[in-house]
Amino acid sequence: MSGLYAPWSLRELVRDLATGVMSPAAALDQARSRIAETEPELAAWVERNPSPDVRAALGVLGGVPLGVKDIIDVAGLPTRCGSALRADAPAARTDAPIVRAWRTAGAIPVGKTVTTEFAFFAPGPTRNPAAPGHTPGGSSSGSAAAVASGQVPLAIGSQTAGSVTRPAAYCGVASLVMTHGRFPTDGVVGLSPSLDSHGVYAAGAGDLAVAWAALTGDGPAAPYARPPRVLWWTAAPLRAVEDGMGQALGMLRQRLTAAGAVVDDFPEERLIADVTSAHPVVMAYEAARERAGELALADRLSEPLARLLRTGAATSDADCLAARRTVSEARARVGALFTSVTSYDAVVGPAAPGAAPAGTEATGDPLLSRAWQALGLPVVTIPGLRDGAGLPLGLQAIGPARGEGELLALSAWIEERLG
Repeated sequence: MSGLYAPWSLRELVRDLATGVMSPAAALDQARSRIAETEPELAAWVERNPSPDVRAALGVLGGVPLGVKDIIDVAGLPTRCGSALRADAPAARTDAPIVRAWRTAGAIPVGKTVTTEFAFFAPGPTRNPAAPGHTPGGSSSGSAAAVASGQVPLAIGSQTAGSVTRPAAYCGVASLVMTHGRFPTDGVVGLSPSLDSHGVYAAGAGDLAVAWAALTGDGPAAPYARPPRVLWWTAAPLRAVEDGMGQALGMLRQRLTAAGAVVDDFPEERLIADVTSAHPVVMAYEAARERAGELALADRLSEPLARLLRTGAATSDADCLAARRTVSEARARVGALFTSVTSYDAVVGPAAPGAAPAGTEATGDPLLSRAWQALGLPVVTIPGLRDGAGLPLGLQAIGPARGEGELLALSAWIEERLG
């Protein structure tokens, strides 16, 4: 593993802030020092707040440094969206509601992290702390890298296809994609209103549980006192999972079963493949309308984004309606798996086809996230698996809508068994 990979434990920092072992000012100094040390190699940031107000750190998090993806408004900082079209964007006048919520929880935004162009595929300059020379994923590449390198213990992103899950898997950290609509997306430059969701990164699932409890005020979910009941999703019909990932997942399934978990085969593999095909139809159709201004300037966009918008503009209402119907029917069938008499706690499977691909000219394939994003369900990426070369492999756990707290507790239970 690269020397750049050194995640900063949120749980330990929150404990130290609460007990006075560390002050908010000292936490900010530690973040600044690590950024200064590693940023020349990582390029995770596009703008840093020169004077964050640590005196405002009154919430449960009590002064935790926070990175914010550069499609999300932070008062006093521009939102450039990784695009030359917004190179001269003025500073935002107000925080996006999601940033206000994190401030209320006690987090202190310290700057804006790199995003791919308008949160699509054209990569930015960010490198992968866990695997230099390999993509960090996208589109929330800067946020994932900032957490994986220990520049900050907490960072936020967004997901429309695989923009949170994939970077977490590639960089070897944990992430949570929230239930669609759980928090408003005002102040976020999105692509697809029915798909865009908020995300957050931390070192591990247990750290995310602390962050989620602080954000919602609900208090942490009780630790699992019983082995969970999970459905094992192989993604076999998609023919995308690489051998190294398949082997690691096979060993993990044996380990969970040995720990007492009920692990049954996922019964809707073909259905998820159908939703995977429906997702890009909806995404392109909505993106062409959401980003109509950029579509008019397509000659100034990257080819991947221009192609998405042109494809969406050519997609008929009927085709989009048919794709949405596929998603809606699948949402009911998958939801029943969590609520039936023999209900399951989560669906578990690969977060990406394999480890981060070599090179930084692309951001990897979001194929294994598309269906779950279309269904609007919460997803936790759990780190800890490795391939034969020692590169991170991400596992994802999918839970029922608005079941983030319980899903994080289950994910922490699984994470403990990866060590």
